[in-house]
Amino acid sequence: MARLIRSDSFKAFVENPIVLSAITSWFLAQVVKAAIMLLKTNRRNGREILATIAWRTGGMPSSHAALVSAMTTSVGLNEGLQSNLFAVAFFISLIIMRDAMGVRRSSGIQAKSLNSLGRTMGERMGLEYHPVKEVQGHAPLEVVIGALLGIFIAAAYAYL
Repeated sequence: MARLIRSDSFKAFVENPIVLSAITSWFLAQVVKAAIMLLKTNRRNGREILATIAWRTGGMPSSHAALVSAMTTSVGLNEGLQSNLFAVAFFISLIIMRDAMGVRRSSGIQAKSLNSLGRTMGERMGLEYHPVKEVQGHAPLEVVIGALLGIFIAAAYAYL
């Protein structure tokens, strides 16, 4: 019976500097985000911290920006800035970072306003209101800091 994933292929994948720098950047950004949350709020239970590290979006720094900038930087350093792969990674990174600042941030602000209006109208009219999910996007500074974090980590993997 043939194995779906050969162990040497999997080992090469997880040891790839592009993969390592991207995952490390994402994880470190999420840990920093959790630490900032601890300092700014009174949410200090382990479940909140783990939820922030594992999947929360929004906040400082942007883990989206950290991951894609680390990936793009690693591709550039490993494959060359003239490579087609770098060009693709670069433009995908721009799209993701722009989306984090623009579309997701705008939809989160709109959802917050809609929920406020829905609660108010629900209370006034005696109706039950079911809030919509408030997706958090990023402020430009959060994206810049995340991108710088990713670039730094990718450079560290390449040169250390």
